[in-house]
Amino acid sequence: MIENARPALTMWSEDEVAFREAVRSFAESEIKPHVTHMDEQAQMKPEIVSKLFEMGLMGIESPEQFGGAGSSITMACIAIEELGRVDGSVSVLCDVQNTLVTNAIIRYGSPGLKEKYLPKLAREWVGAYCLSESSSGSDAFALKCRAEKKDGKWVLNGHKLWITNGKEASFFIVFANMDPSKGYKGITAFIVEKGFKGFTVGKKEDKLGIRASSTCELVFENCEVPEENVLGEVGKGYKIAIETLNEGRIGIGAQMVGIAQGAYEATLNYIKGREQFGKAIGQFQGVQFQLAQMRIELEASRLMVYNAARLKDAGQDFIESAAMAKYYSSKVAEKVTSMAIDLFGGNGFTKEYPVEKFWRDAKIGQIYEGTSNMQLQTIAKIEMDKA
Repeated sequence: MIENARPALTMWSEDEVAFREAVRSFAESEIKPHVTHMDEQAQMKPEIVSKLFEMGLMGIESPEQFGGAGSSITMACIAIEELGRVDGSVSVLCDVQNTLVTNAIIRYGSPGLKEKYLPKLAREWVGAYCLSESSSGSDAFALKCRAEKKDGKWVLNGHKLWITNGKEASFFIVFANMDPSKGYKGITAFIVEKGFKGFTVGKKEDKLGIRASSTCELVFENCEVPEENVLGEVGKGYKIAIETLNEGRIGIGAQMVGIAQGAYEATLNYIKGREQFGKAIGQFQGVQFQLAQMRIELEASRLMVYNAARLKDAGQDFIESAAMAKYYSSKVAEKVTSMAIDLFGGNGFTKEYPVEKFWRDAKIGQIYEGTSNMQLQTIAKIEMDKA
């Protein structure tokens, strides 16, 4: 054995193995029986959300002193992947809670905000990250939501769109511009509670995939926010948005790996049992080649995701790796789930079998938390800036 040899990315520690097995068992027993119904009804079962908290999956990186697990982004990715293997909707609820919401409070919250909100986010409150608007998608800083200082409070006016967890959330990180003349340097992040005066949750979108995950409009009509609920510094919200989304991309990558893994496993089982021309279709070389291609690309995307996670945990520069992982894993998820439908044949096109849902759930990976084109732009800019 070579001395001081570094472990492979897929060599998990005992704690990581035990955690993966626990999350997989939970997903199989507590989530899988409800997946079809939740998809059809476009509703997340409240009991599942409660069980996510009971399992400790909503505060994975949150410090133990605030009721969290005090763990790593790698552990969060393991949970997100295993949940995505069964249901992309539950996976993204957990993902946003950990990689965007809790992460932002840990990094930028004042001691008072951490003390007040981190315990709730670890034990009972779902959180939402509210950046997008009708005019600001990829152009994330073209915000029209306004913030004004009045009588010792901040007053927010405007709308947010495409907000994941909007229906379930009690806690919202909201980005608004307090001085449009300053451009992106006027953007500030605020913590809004569901019960704040002037805040309402609007319509829920009817979506192609991840249908049980709520995606909602938010309305702010003279919404009053205490002065102490500014997250980070006034006018520095753009920094919070960029840096938080960098970590969020790793989480979306893990979700895409999970979705692709679920489709792959379903396909492997199917081709072993489905017979044509007197033998299982998995015995035909053409089918085997497709299966091998699925497995190769799935493994490549998993390695990219966990490499980015390990870099982040090690305190190394992970931004380009995160963009690559998000871009590649979302492409792979769409490809693998589509190939799964092909191998299921006519059965794959029906809702009786699981692969059409995996395909529908995979498509969003190329759109939210930075489109594939935005990831390419990020990667190219980093490469061009290299000496």
